[in-house]
Amino acid sequence: MMPAVSPNGDGRTVRDRARLLVSSADRRGIVAAVSALLARHGANIVESDQHSTHPTDGRFFMRMVFDLPELSERLAELRTAFDRDVGGPFGMEWRIVRVAERKRMIVLASREPHCLLDILWRQRSGDLDADIPCVISNHPDHREAVEALGLPYVHVPVTRETKPEAEREILTYVRGEADFAVLARYMQILSGAFLAAVGMPIINIHHSFLPAFAGAQPYRQAFERGVKIIGATAHYVTEELDAGPIIEQDVARVTHRADVEELARLGADIERVVLARAVRWHLEDRILASGGKTVVFA
Repeated sequence: MMPAVSPNGDGRTVRDRARLLVSSADRRGIVAAVSALLARHGANIVESDQHSTHPTDGRFFMRMVFDLPELSERLAELRTAFDRDVGGPFGMEWRIVRVAERKRMIVLASREPHCLLDILWRQRSGDLDADIPCVISNHPDHREAVEALGLPYVHVPVTRETKPEAEREILTYVRGEADFAVLARYMQILSGAFLAAVGMPIINIHHSFLPAFAGAQPYRQAFERGVKIIGATAHYVTEELDAGPIIEQDVARVTHRADVEELARLGADIERVVLARAVRWHLEDRILASGGKTVVFA
């Protein structure tokens, strides 16, 4: 496998590059303490973003990217020092991840192919820096397209009566095999028991008509109401249906000239782009969730 290169395209490997994510109560001196610790350990900060929800009693969020020679050998020592000298004293939630360590994403889909094939193409082209252990679907429709890319295709049929058994089967393919999952128009509601057992973030995409046009044929409903804007929302999945922390949204204006088919075509385009952004930002550790919201350092 060829070494990963830095996003700036200068040819340097990212073997010694890491990302630091921090969330804590806002206090004076956080940035100085973090920067000083990294400097003491010989790290060079190459990116830094931060946000506070309130200047005096808010929540503080930070994302730093740094280079540290011989990172693999020194990472455990750095984590120990960070927890002892900064993370613990400031009461932080924090993590340090190696850029070169590729995440694994399981992709789930149903009959609609647009989001699934877009995610697979972007991963294949290197636009999404991740490994895909398998694609899971409750329909057999996309087996040929997925297997042509050299990826395993797992067909797990789901009915109302067999849903608990189907979710248990999906868990056998997901747990321990992936770092997160992507619902690329997977048209099944995941149970609370499944979400509790899976133990990883799940990203979903849906049209932004919800909840006004929930249920069957949302674009038909939107057409009949004469909407002027259509869009899509990507969010993390929670037990409350389509109410998890929002990662990304986008919209397009439409006019009275757009029929149902045109609305659906434009909606599919937006869904592809919005889902791809959300997945990329998750892969690049740009998202920090807090309560029912997210901070996205995009």
